[in-house]
Amino acid sequence: MYGNSAITTNSNHKTSNEPIIRVEGLSKDFVQDRKPLAVLHDVNFHALDGEFVSILGPSGCGKSTLLNIIAGLDEQSSGTLNLPNIPSEQRLGRVGHMHQNDLLLPWRSVIDNVILGLELQGVARLDAKRRAAKMLDVFGLKEFAGEYPHALSGGMRQRASFMRTVLADQEVFLLDEPFGALDALSRGQMQEWLLARWESMDKTIVLVTHDVDEAIFLSDRVYVMTARPGRMKLVEQIDLPRPRTPDMLTGTAFVAHKARLLGSIREERAELREAVPA
Repeated sequence: MYGNSAITTNSNHKTSNEPIIRVEGLSKDFVQDRKPLAVLHDVNFHALDGEFVSILGPSGCGKSTLLNIIAGLDEQSSGTLNLPNIPSEQRLGRVGHMHQNDLLLPWRSVIDNVILGLELQGVARLDAKRRAAKMLDVFGLKEFAGEYPHALSGGMRQRASFMRTVLADQEVFLLDEPFGALDALSRGQMQEWLLARWESMDKTIVLVTHDVDEAIFLSDRVYVMTARPGRMKLVEQIDLPRPRTPDMLTGTAFVAHKARLLGSIREERAELREAVPA
């Protein structure tokens, strides 16, 4: 079971008890120097419809690889992946996927960048621009529609990248450290902005991050992965009420969540240090 009933937050956002992503016993091996290299091993993971889930873990543990498999960019070596509304062999292009680098094309304006996904889906350019125009203000980009990426701040570029992902109108969004390159102030602003967008969309988001505060502040649940080969070692249910506010970061409940998550991550870092030859 994934829950007893639908969870209604203090905002308008609702999470159902139906899993929209279910990963069971998933493993992934690569070949390095003609030898198998285990990257993921026996991973069990799920995200409910409308849920915000984050994944933490040491560098190289396979977090991004897991997202790539869910998105259809790669295939698991063993185990199962089930997205109930998307046939497994058709998931490429059916799941929104946003990387740490915004991947905006420098020769295309903001409006032309954000409609790229729609164009790839076969939507006529004029129709795609009409759809985008209705959302530019929501994403804080209305005044910059004709600008090129080099003229935008880091936060604006990330908003444009996320708008491109949202316009494709998928049920699931996979975000791979989307704010990792931003300064602390911009990152905090983008976290609050992302929450506001998610609460209005009723979509499922899976976020990979190295920032424990970010994971707690945004999420309904947080997974911690082991060092490579990565598997899930801890699942932390985040019981903070919504809507989330910055003053929660110093509250007792937030600090308790952070202590448990940091403790689990430190265990992995300690094991990594012990595994490195002197």
